[in-house]
Amino acid sequence: MKKYTQYFTLLLIVFATTSGVSQIVPHPKQVRFGEGTFVMSKKTTFNYSPEYKEIVEIFTKKLNAQTGISIQNKSVKKQDANIILTKDSSGSLHSEGYELHVSKQSIEIKASSNRGVFYGFQSLLQMSLLSEVKSKKIAIPATQIIDEPLYGWRGLMLDESRHFFGKEKVKQLLDWMAFFKLNKFHWHLTDSPGWRIEIKKYPKLTTIGAKGNWHDPNAIPRFYTQKDIKEVVAYAAKRHIEIIPEIDMPGHAAAANRAYPEFSGGGTKKYPEFTFNPGKEGTYNYLSNILKEVTQLFPSKWIHLGGDEVHYGNQQWKTDKDVQTLMAKENLETLKEVENFFLHRMKDTILSFNKKMIGWDEIVDANISNKESMVMWWRGDKQNQLKTALNNECDVVLCPNIPLYLNFIQKESHKWGRKRRGKFGTLSKIYAFPESLKLTTKGKKSFVKGIQANVWTEIIQNEKRLDFMLFPRLLALAESSWTQEKNKNYENFLHRLKPVLKVFDKEGIYYFNPFFPELTPEPIGVGKQN
Repeated sequence: MKKYTQYFTLLLIVFATTSGVSQIVPHPKQVRFGEGTFVMSKKTTFNYSPEYKEIVEIFTKKLNAQTGISIQNKSVKKQDANIILTKDSSGSLHSEGYELHVSKQSIEIKASSNRGVFYGFQSLLQMSLLSEVKSKKIAIPATQIIDEPLYGWRGLMLDESRHFFGKEKVKQLLDWMAFFKLNKFHWHLTDSPGWRIEIKKYPKLTTIGAKGNWHDPNAIPRFYTQKDIKEVVAYAAKRHIEIIPEIDMPGHAAAANRAYPEFSGGGTKKYPEFTFNPGKEGTYNYLSNILKEVTQLFPSKWIHLGGDEVHYGNQQWKTDKDVQTLMAKENLETLKEVENFFLHRMKDTILSFNKKMIGWDEIVDANISNKESMVMWWRGDKQNQLKTALNNECDVVLCPNIPLYLNFIQKESHKWGRKRRGKFGTLSKIYAFPESLKLTTKGKKSFVKGIQANVWTEIIQNEKRLDFMLFPRLLALAESSWTQEKNKNYENFLHRLKPVLKVFDKEGIYYFNPFFPELTPEPIGVGKQN
């Protein structure tokens, strides 16, 4: 009981030193408080143009689910409205920025784009859900907010090859991403354990390739139909989230090779049938046909091709006659040069579909130009790879395994999950990123487009464990990608985090409680422990 008393005393101290600071996560750029409150109830009315109708619908639905307050989703005359949406044409607001003005009489959200209006509503939604509800009324403090993001890329990656979660769980994740203003969902759909996207030209990719998962190779095939994909993409678009699919190549290809072994480049005892064969022209036709269907499903200009860890299983290239013929023809001296040749071929395929390529930081070695690709820097212990990318003026998304891999444990006593040389991703380390990186590449910071957390699912086999690994670290990610360094304060963040946990409780999210860890025991994972 003593430690609980100490904790609440700390909260009071934090509150006293941060009074006048918004409850919102991520913390806005500018916040000022006025006098009085706006009372929201079922009698509250809107004024908006038809283009904002879906945004208002999302707001009213979530508000009703959490508070029981039902507001009619229709637009009335401006003079009769309490909540007014205004298009800003001055050019002074950021494309994702907004102004939110709450007075006793009304609420106004002003933005230059639909995205800005949407984010203004997410801030209003947080203020509503975190305020006390009395007699189905909410008193929202008079507030003036001017806000815009630090980065344009605020991402989350989910691996569904190793364990599959399904579209309803993905939709729930998209809702939470939107709530905290994250805007890029990187969907890892193919890898060695299972192929999770329907390709109509190659049906065996799902009848055979989708069979199994990380811990059970005989699990029934689970995958997304193209209809499912379109449904999820549309759902995300309404929440101003861009979905970027990943089709891994030339490594991590075992699931595809089980289905179509004629395109396999072999592997090793530990990583069997790990690669596609870069020496066969048929391989490029096969993968081009796959990517053609993928690009038709995803409006994003980006397609992620992986390109990582190829050396795990490319040893058979040394003796494969087709690869050796390719090496002789193209004057390629090493297997790394073969890998780079493959990536350039597939990059050209992506460009032919009017898309651009993303790859993990191994693609830096292929010297693909900035105009054609983006790099995701994931190997936190290889800062030279990051420096090379930035010096080459490549666009980069920062997602180093420490601290941004959310399959790593978040507390020393946790048994299931990863460490790297004893290190892992705590809430505080994620919050301290990217400032903790201390980039030394002068004049190149403009090429850092954002940050992203990645969730690999070897030991995450069900929704309960997924939630436990995601929440509340997702909030630290959101603030680190949106909020300017001068407005970040970890103690204040913890103060704002605590009431959000009550929202998670209402939604049935099994989160890790950083204040009282014993209240949320670690769910058991599968596979290897630490």
